[in-house]
This record gives sequence, structure tokens and C-alpha cells, in this order.
Amino acid sequence: MRLVVKVGTSLIAPGGRIDTVRMRALVDQLDLSQHDYLIVSSGAIASGMSTLGLKEKPASVPLMQACAAVGQSVLMHTYEQLFFGKKKVAQLLLSSDDFTSPVRYKNLQNTLHQLMKLNVVPVVNENDSVSVRELVGAFGDNDELSALLATAVKADWLLLLTDVDGFYSPNGKRPKLLRTVRKLTPELEALCNGKSQLGRGGMLSKLRAAKSASESGVNVAIINGRHPTAIASALARKIGTYFPPSRKSAGSPA
Repeated sequence: MRLVVKVGTSLIAPGGRIDTVRMRALVDQLDLSQHDYLIVSSGAIASGMSTLGLKEKPASVPLMQACAAVGQSVLMHTYEQLFFGKKKVAQLLLSSDDFTSPVRYKNLQNTLHQLMKLNVVPVVNENDSVSVRELVGAFGDNDELSALLATAVKADWLLLLTDVDGFYSPNGKRPKLLRTVRKLTPELEALCNGKSQLGRGGMLSKLRAAKSASESGVNVAIINGRHPTAIASALARKIGTYFPPSRKSAGSPA
């Protein structure tokens, strides 16, 4: 199978510092001998903040871009270490233009397919150091990006890893975890609020990403990345919130 695994800032860099223990635990769950993986990784700005000694998230776009530039190299170095002896990794920094331009979209697909043919794991992130649109929320902390990527490579699964167990709906004093969402309605969207302290996404952006990918024929799950067997349990539909695919095939441009 081909899987796109999106890892949010809340998992990679809680409190603004890269959690290598958590990242290693996630990488160790990947069945690299059986499946193809593409990783959509947030955390560049947070890791850049830590490297530069900044305690609060920058308010200005130029400073966020600088943090992203510094943090991205730190992030990729970490992934290279985690995959050492297992597989090679490659960095791709993308913007929304890579999915809206037919020529760039085809070039992106060609590059991704060649990397996977070479048994390389692509590690994808927004091009935060030069693209302002992504910093102001065009991709929602990589959620939309992961859905577009899953469609581009005709993935079997998109796993959205976060720090909660899935999508909850109000149920008195104890919110109820929805195990399956077959259709995203305005009423469900209205239940979402809040974002992580350092990330730019939130449950709403994840729901919309799940809707986009599932409508393109991809199985989607929103799961807690802190679960000890998050990947395998999600594929077995034992945890998280599952979004079944529609009959529409994947692979068409966004």
C-alpha cells in the first residue's frame, strides 16, 4: 500500500522543541518493507524558534520565514538520523502553486513517483521560508497539503496524526468520539474550534483535508500520534475517526 502520514507540530515539537523520542517512536512503526510512505511533516518554525532561542511564536511574517529556514534544516537532519540504516529520505518544500499549475503538478507527480521507485521516503513540508500564503494559513498547518499530496500519488491511506484521539462531537459532559464520518456537513464543521499553540491547523482543517482526500478515493483517519501502535491500529480501524473513500478515483489535479 501507499500511505501519506501527516505529523503535526503538536507531536513533532511540543513546546517549541523537537521531540526526537516521539519522532523515533513514529518512524519505528512504519513497515518499510511492505508499504510506500510519504511523510508530511510540520515543525520547521517551532524547531527554528528553539534553535534561535525564541520563546514565543513570531508575530511578523519575515521572522516566521527566518525560523522556518533555520528549523527546516534541523528537521531534515533529524529525519535523516531516524531513517539511517533503513531508507534514504528526500526533502520537498511545496507551495499551493505546485498543485494549481498543470505543468508543475505533473512535474511533482513525476518526482514523487521516481523517488518511491528508488525506495526513498519523501519528507514534505510547506515552503514557509519563501511563501507567505502558506504562513497565513493557505495549507492549515499542512493538513490540506497532505490531502493534495495523497491525491497526487493515488495513496491508499492518508493518516492525520495529531495530539487528540480523533473528532469529537458534544454529548453532554462527555464528548463522544465519532469513529466514522461518511459525510462532512456544515453542522459537523461548526463543532470545531481552537488551534494548537504553535501549529496553524486545528480540527476544522483536518476535517476539510479528510473530506478532500476521501472524495478522491483515499481512506483517511484522524488519529492520536501518541498511541504506541498508532499506524497499525489506524489501518485496522481500531482507533481514531475514519473517513471512507467515495467511488471517485484519486490522481486528478486539485
